[in-house]
Amino acid sequence: MTDTGEFFARAHALLDRLEKLLPVDTVSFDAVASTAYRWQAHGLSRSLVPVKNISRISLSDLHCIDRQKQEIVRNTRQFLQNLPANHVLLWGPRGTGKSSLIKALLNEFRAKGLRLIEVEKQHLIDLPVIVEKLDGQPGHFILFCDDLSFEANDPSYKAMKVVIDGSLSSTPENILIYATSNRRHLMPEYMSDNQQSRMLEGELHLSETIEEKISLSERFGLWLAFHPFNQDQYLAIVDYWMTKLQLKNADVDIMHRAALKWALEHGSRSGRSAWQFARDWTGQQLLK
Repeated sequence: MTDTGEFFARAHALLDRLEKLLPVDTVSFDAVASTAYRWQAHGLSRSLVPVKNISRISLSDLHCIDRQKQEIVRNTRQFLQNLPANHVLLWGPRGTGKSSLIKALLNEFRAKGLRLIEVEKQHLIDLPVIVEKLDGQPGHFILFCDDLSFEANDPSYKAMKVVIDGSLSSTPENILIYATSNRRHLMPEYMSDNQQSRMLEGELHLSETIEEKISLSERFGLWLAFHPFNQDQYLAIVDYWMTKLQLKNADVDIMHRAALKWALEHGSRSGRSAWQFARDWTGQQLLK
């Protein structure tokens, strides 16, 4: 092989290696086979991967959050009918149904063209790329960002601000962002943040730090607050799941005492805790 031929052979081999590292456009939407996707990143490669085993939770499975259900269902109906609708922030303690509510929306409206795309926090910096890929695609897409929290200089925080409402280009009409967080303003709040706030002519002017922390959450047009369940609500959710799991001839008093002990040990009277107890208790009874 001549020197020139060897050079080109090695150059082609190098290009083949580089192509494997570059972003690959594997975005594919099958309205029948795929209603949920997950954004994945491997090295420099980015792709939308169909979710095979989609959660089967339904809106009827979610109890004691009727107001939140009503609001987000209404907003989603507006979205699917090409009417004005808002990005949604669901915030509150862990296990109160925030993520489950969004998953249930997919099962409720998938037949009407709703598609759910899960974007993990470490991939939020790719939001502008995801939005660009979805723009003009048939269907209505909710970008599902779960359990968000940011530090002040987090680049993904700024990427989300830009996508929602912060650049010259607007978010396409077929895309909304539904996000969940344990924090109302998505970022940690400290007592020291208030020290720079001041009163001017009788009006409170918040510090620049507080303004920055509020600036992202206020871009969500619809805020839905979730709160811890009281004892009666918690036990009602336990009873529902026991019925759903078809546990028969259960001693309700004994079961309720065990459920309250479970909540105490787990530090939470949440819907998640009720579901976990119901599975554990049912399994134990059937094992006997």
